[in-house]
Amino acid sequence: MKTLKDIKPGQGEEIIESEGQVTPRTQARRVAMQALYVWEMTNNDVNVIIKNFSEDGLLLDMDFDLFKELLTNVSSDATDLDALYADLLDRSVHMIDPVERAIMRIGVYELKSKQEIPYKVVINESVELAKRFGAEEGHKFVNGILDKVAKQLRPLELNA
Repeated sequence: MKTLKDIKPGQGEEIIESEGQVTPRTQARRVAMQALYVWEMTNNDVNVIIKNFSEDGLLLDMDFDLFKELLTNVSSDATDLDALYADLLDRSVHMIDPVERAIMRIGVYELKSKQEIPYKVVINESVELAKRFGAEEGHKFVNGILDKVAKQLRPLELNA
């Protein structure tokens, strides 16, 4: 068994995480987050991103309609979505890590536009995305901000 002393820089081994099967909706959110990241970094048209993701086999085993809705609506409404949480931040929206910004936008979009999804589910899905793809403590940041947004957008649900 290798110890830390045996591993030299650049010679590490990838640690494969075991994970159970995820739901098609969770997978749609994961791929939508990645597509939104690509959209923000490249400014490519959404249809080009969908085509590229399809050609790369990334659109299998998921809720494609949810993926497309998230990618299309979040990218077109990004400025308005950012405005819903900008005042809750201790820095500019553009200073947030782009992965976490994509996650925040998905969460805010679902809180605003997907009333049929309980707010706790929206926040949990976003936190899980941040744990998997975001910075080390990014999930705490995402959780705190989306909780405050939920109080603004869904006061009746929170008080029920």
